[in-house]
Formats: sequence, structure tokens, C-alpha cells
Amino acid sequence: MKLDKKFLKGSYPPLVTPFRAGKVDYDAYAKLVEFQVKNGSHGIVVTGTTSEPSTLTVAERQRCLEVAIEAASGKLPIVAATGSQSHAESLALMTHADKAGADALLIVTPYYIRPPQRGLVAYYLDLAKRTKKPWMIYHIPGRAAVSVTLETMDAIVKGAPNFVGMKHAVDDLGFVSKCLDAFGPEFRIFVGLEDLSFPMMAVGACGLMNAVGNLAPKKLAHLSDLVFAGKLEAAKKLHYPFLRPESFFITMVEGY
Repeated sequence: MKLDKKFLKGSYPPLVTPFRAGKVDYDAYAKLVEFQVKNGSHGIVVTGTTSEPSTLTVAERQRCLEVAIEAASGKLPIVAATGSQSHAESLALMTHADKAGADALLIVTPYYIRPPQRGLVAYYLDLAKRTKKPWMIYHIPGRAAVSVTLETMDAIVKGAPNFVGMKHAVDDLGFVSKCLDAFGPEFRIFVGLEDLSFPMMAVGACGLMNAVGNLAPKKLAHLSDLVFAGKLEAAKKLHYPFLRPESFFITMVEGY
């Protein structure tokens, strides 16, 4: 699948889920989306890990997506995180995201179950044939307890034309390089760990899906733009405060 060169690139913060009186506060959620639009994020992720989706019902996850699409009003693309430990639940979320109008899908490796690599291939190829949307694997072995190998990625690439990339939330730059070498520079790889924001983009990652984007979306968007412009020294200087929470917090409070 050929993507527009600006699509699925840049900073796509995974939004938190606000609650009030024990229920999801959808009005507050809409304001979070508007905040991302106002502060220049290149896109957003709905019900990713930062949203604690495993504690939400399917209906709550679906409603979050509907609210996000309405609040964004087409001003930025929306990636719907539709993965679950259950194939049936993933399919229900994916089918809803298709109809609701999400721009792309992010599907986490089935967590807790620890499927073999052949199981991952079968799982993803089955889901892929049920949507025409571009979709990415969410690779987070620290939480899902399963890793994806290069051979598995290759089998999925060959079997699913709409498979376009992954969110990589593990401390492994080598795997990023191997994937980009195998699948080409347009294969979308998003950074999922704050401390790898600059390093991973410097070797070819397409952007950031970092939780800290909920607090400082403008800073992350600017970091991405600097890398895209080839201004690596400036991007590197912007990156290091993320490793020092106290200085990052001061910078955030003072404004950017």
C-alpha cells in the first residue's frame, strides 16, 4: 500500500482516558483532542496503552474513537488502537474503527497468551484481510510478553498489502534498522519509548507515539520536524530534557 509521504509521520501522542465519577469523561476527552490539534501534533492515537484499554469496555473504546473523530473534525489523522488479547474483540474494535472513519489501525500483539510466531502470522493475516485500512503492529514485548521476529514481519508484509509499519516500544534499535533495511525506508516505524525518541528517528523511524505527548505535544512535534528537516543537532538538544524529568517539567510549565 502506497501512502502519502506526510501520512503516518511525526508525533502521534496516545491519549489518556479521563474519568469523572467512575465513568469515562467524553467531554474532557474531546478537549484533549482539541489540545493536540491546537499544539501542532501530526496525529493522535486513540485507546493505546496510555489509555489503559484493557480496563475499558469495548463500548467505551468505541465511543472514545467516535468522540475523537468528531472533535478532530478532519484536522489531524486518527490512529485507532484496536488490538486485544482476544481475536473476536480485536475484530469488533477494528470493524467499528473502519465504519467510524479512523485513518489507520494499530493492533497490539495478543498479550498474556504468548502465541508462537506462526500464531502471530495467522492472527495478523486474518485481521488484515478484514480491513482495507492501513494498519501497524504494536510491538511492546515488555507488556505483551511476546516479541515479533523479522521473519514473522516478513511473512506479514508478503501476505498483507495494507500492513504498513509498527509502533516499536522496546529498547532495540538494531531491530528497527533490520526492518527498515528489509522493508524499505517508507516502512513506518513509530518510537514508543521516550528515551529513544531521537536515536530511533535518527536511524529512520517515521515519528513518535510517546505518552509524554499528552503533556508537551508542541515539543514532540517540533522534535519530529527538526529531524525531518535534517537539523539533527537541534533535535538532539531538544531530546535530552526528556531524560531529566525535573528539567522537562520546568520547561513544560514555563511554556514552549
